[in-house]
Amino acid sequence: MSEEWSLNKSAGVPLHQQIYDRIKEKIMNGEWPVGTRIPPQRELAERFGVNRSTVVYALGELAADGLIEAMTGRGTVVSNNTWNLLSSAPSPDWNRYVSSGFYQPNLRMIQAINRAEADPGIVRLGTGELSSELLPAGEMLKSLNRSQDGAFSLGYSEPKGSLALREAVSRYLRGKAINASPASILIVSGGLQALQLISLGLLHRGSTIFVENPSYLNSIHVFQSAGVHMHGLPMDEEGLRTESISRLKRQHNASLLYTVPTFHNPTGSLMSSARRQELLNICSRERLPVIEDDVYGDLWFEQPAPLPLKARDQQGLVLYLGSMSKTLGPGLRIGWIVGPEPVIDRLADIKMQTDYGSSALSQHAVAQWLSEGLYEEHLTRIRRELKLRRDYTLRLLEENYRELADWNCPQGGFYIWLRFKQPLSIRALFDQALTEGILLNPGMIYDRDDRQHLRLSYAYASMEELCDGLQHLSRMIRELMQRRASD
Repeated sequence: MSEEWSLNKSAGVPLHQQIYDRIKEKIMNGEWPVGTRIPPQRELAERFGVNRSTVVYALGELAADGLIEAMTGRGTVVSNNTWNLLSSAPSPDWNRYVSSGFYQPNLRMIQAINRAEADPGIVRLGTGELSSELLPAGEMLKSLNRSQDGAFSLGYSEPKGSLALREAVSRYLRGKAINASPASILIVSGGLQALQLISLGLLHRGSTIFVENPSYLNSIHVFQSAGVHMHGLPMDEEGLRTESISRLKRQHNASLLYTVPTFHNPTGSLMSSARRQELLNICSRERLPVIEDDVYGDLWFEQPAPLPLKARDQQGLVLYLGSMSKTLGPGLRIGWIVGPEPVIDRLADIKMQTDYGSSALSQHAVAQWLSEGLYEEHLTRIRRELKLRRDYTLRLLEENYRELADWNCPQGGFYIWLRFKQPLSIRALFDQALTEGILLNPGMIYDRDDRQHLRLSYAYASMEELCDGLQHLSRMIRELMQRRASD
C-alpha cells in the first residue's frame, strides 16, 4: 500500500475519520476537481486496507457535507470544493478535457494491476519483468565508476542515438546473423516507444495491421490510441498461423504485421524455423512489412532460438525491435529499431520532436556492457536463474494444478500460459486473489474474449512467493469451481 493511502491504525483518530480527511484534502486542494468520479467503494476499501463499511461511513459524511454526491450513470462524483464556493466563476471542467484526449485509457483491470504492482506486500504471479535480485544494479554502478572521463557526456546525442551505442548494437546483432550498420539503427526509450514512433511516423489513422491473437497488451494499446485498427491472427504451438494472411491482407488492405516470434508474450511460444521462413515468404510476396519484436530473444534456456526474421530478410521488409528492458533492466529505458535507412531517418526525426533523445547515462551504460562483454556474462547467469525458476514453477503446477489446468513448457522467456479445463469466472478469481494479496494477469487483457487463461511469470516473484502464491491460488480456484458447480 502506498503512503498516500496508508492509515494510522494505532492513532486515536477513527479510521473513517482518516478516510474522510484524506478524501476531503484531495477535493480541497484541487487534486479531485468538481465532477471527478471517485473510485468505487470496494476499490477504496482495498486501497485503504479497511472494511467496505468503514468506507461507506466516511463517504456518507462527505455527502452530508455536500462534497460528493451519487449521480445516476456516473457513480459518486465530487460536487463541491472551496474554490467552487469562493469563486464567482465556475471551475474548469477537467473531466471534459480528460475525455477529449485521443490517447485511450487503460482497461479498468489493467489500471488495477498497475496500482497493485506498487504495493510491496503483494505477490505478483504475472509480472513481466526480472525481480530486483536478478538485476545487476551493483555491477552496473561499478562499471560506470570504471568509465574513462572522456567516454561519457551529459549532452544531447545524435538524432539516431549515441554512435558508440549504435556501433555496439551493430556488433551485437551480428551474433544473431543480422547485418545492420549504425546508420540503420535508431536508439529508443524502450520497445514501447519504438511502436509509438512507428504508429506516428509510418501509419495513418484508419490503417489496419495484423497482430497475433492473443498479443502484448501495451503494444495493442499504442496502436489503438494512434487510431489504427487491429485484426487478430490465430496461433498454434509453432507460432503465428500463416494460411489466411494473403486473403485477409487483400480483404482488409493491411499496412503491416506485428509479431513476437520468440518466447511470445503472453503465451511463451516459440515460432519454429520453418514457420518463420513461411511467414517471411508470404509477407514478401504480399509486400506486407513486418515488425519483429525480439525483446525476449536472448533469454533462451537449452539452445538458442531460430534465427530472427530480420536475419532472413533480403528485401528490407522487416523492422526489428530489440530492448534491454527484459534482460538488463527496465529502468534503463533503452531499446532499438533496425530497418531501412529512410525509415530510420523518418523515425529519428519524430523522436527528436518528442523527447530529443534517450538518456545519455543509460546509453553510455548499455554501450559499455555490450562492448566489454559484461552483457554476455550477465545473460549466462540470467538464463541459468530463469531456467531454475521455470523448472520449479512447472513442478508446482504438476503438484497443484494437474486436475485444474493445462500449460506449456516454455523454452525461454518469462511466461507460462495456463489454460483452465473447466469454466471459471476469471474476473471473480482476479478480484478474490487481489483481495488476498495475489496479483494475476488474466488472459482477457490480451484477448478480450478469453475466459480460460492466466499468464504466469516465473521471472519476478521469489521462489517462496511462487510456492505460497500458486498453492494458495489453486485452493481459490477449486473453491470457485465447486461454487459454480453447485449454483
